Amino acid sequence: MSSSQYETFQAYGPYTAPPGVPGGAWPGLHDAETVGYGVPAYGDTYRPAYETRAHADAPGHTLVDEPVLPRQNGSAAAEDVYGEDAFGEDAYAVGAEEYGGGARAGLRSRTARRRRARYTERPESAVRRLLPQALVVAFLAGGTTAFVAEDKAIELSVDGRQRTLHTFADDVSELLTEQGVRTGAHDLIAPAPGAALASGDTVAVRYGRPVRLTLDGRRHEVWTTAPTVEGALDELGVRAEGAYLSTSRSRRIGRAGLTLDVRTERAVTVMADGRTRTVRTNAATVREAVEEAGITLHGQDTTSVAPDSFPRDGQTVTVLRVRGLREVREQQIPFAVERTADPSLFKGTEVVVRPGQPGLRRTTYYLRTVNGVRQKPRPEKTEVVREPRKQVVKVGTKPRPPSVHGADHLNWHGLAVCESGGRAHAVDPSGTYGGLYQFDGRTWHSLGGRGRPQDATEEEQTYRAKKLYISRGASPWPHCGARLRG
Repeated sequence: MSSSQYETFQAYGPYTAPPGVPGGAWPGLHDAETVGYGVPAYGDTYRPAYETRAHADAPGHTLVDEPVLPRQNGSAAAEDVYGEDAFGEDAYAVGAEEYGGGARAGLRSRTARRRRARYTERPESAVRRLLPQALVVAFLAGGTTAFVAEDKAIELSVDGRQRTLHTFADDVSELLTEQGVRTGAHDLIAPAPGAALASGDTVAVRYGRPVRLTLDGRRHEVWTTAPTVEGALDELGVRAEGAYLSTSRSRRIGRAGLTLDVRTERAVTVMADGRTRTVRTNAATVREAVEEAGITLHGQDTTSVAPDSFPRDGQTVTVLRVRGLREVREQQIPFAVERTADPSLFKGTEVVVRPGQPGLRRTTYYLRTVNGVRQKPRPEKTEVVREPRKQVVKVGTKPRPPSVHGADHLNWHGLAVCESGGRAHAVDPSGTYGGLYQFDGRTWHSLGGRGRPQDATEEEQTYRAKKLYISRGASPWPHCGARLRG
């Protein structure tokens, strides 16, 4: 049967019986008499149903009521219009079972009513019936298209582990969040986290790893995304050719990082014993570099820079041959003088009660020569062998008499010059006489003097000499007494 809305009737030829029906032509369905084309038994069957109502008043047209639209689940409305079965299976079955004429006539009548209902259906009704189905189909088709368009095939590599996945994420950041990949400030993400994604893109994530690097004696805290030591050195720009590494270059760097000591190859010039040598070394200390140059340090030998310091590229190191000895030197420690007032002595008179004694200090000096040149002595140890003893002196506070009657007019200065050369502290070679007027100790004490005459002031010595003259005249000075008158 044609699916067109505007079906027409046509004559059918003999129909072959289906399997199970007695052979030959099946004279039940299509052997009824065909109505001629010019006889309008049902009106104009070639005219659309919607025109029949519009031209109902025209001659030869018959008004046909619009049939009720069937429900999509095969309800009673569909049975009312199309018979017991909306697709005609029941009619076919009945015609097959009731092969007789009565059944045949009923089948033809039911088929004719079904066709008339289809031919007289209006186009608006058909559109209303098909529109919901078309909308559902369009919605499903559009949703499927959008679903396929939003799905993306992405290659995700995390620290070298690569896998293919499908995602609806719009950008790299959303993809990493969706996959549970947590990143930090030192991690490398390519493309950038905000970059848009398209199907076929590749996203790479390389985690940062902390490296506690000691490079040529200087410590650094650095981060790298390289998985191995060799990759980290390349990434940091460290020249590893000829360098010393504290670990293997192929060692993998875990997420926790590692500690790495690197000493690059350097040129160091060593000067020793009048010769110059240049070596390329990755030594950790100047001492090691000097030994690599074939130079041995003996005893107190040292270098111009600290032997345990790190040798720098292009550095010149001078070896110092040191020879040294120690010398002990003694020095006197001056004594202090303590002065006390004595009212029994005339003013200006000082008497030493206890003479002072200097102390003794012993110092050990280190004397060395560097490459044959004597250096300034360096004191190493100092000790006091003897403590100094202070000197005690009494100072007179008694007022001196203004003069000695009968002796003030004499030439005492001339006498002093003759006896001692005018020196108040003069002592003769025997140590018996002292002072300006060369008193002996017994005579000095008899005149009221204290201590030694040479320790008294000039004024006191002159005063005591005047008193001696009054009692004995010029006889105490047999050689110089005549000066008193001259």
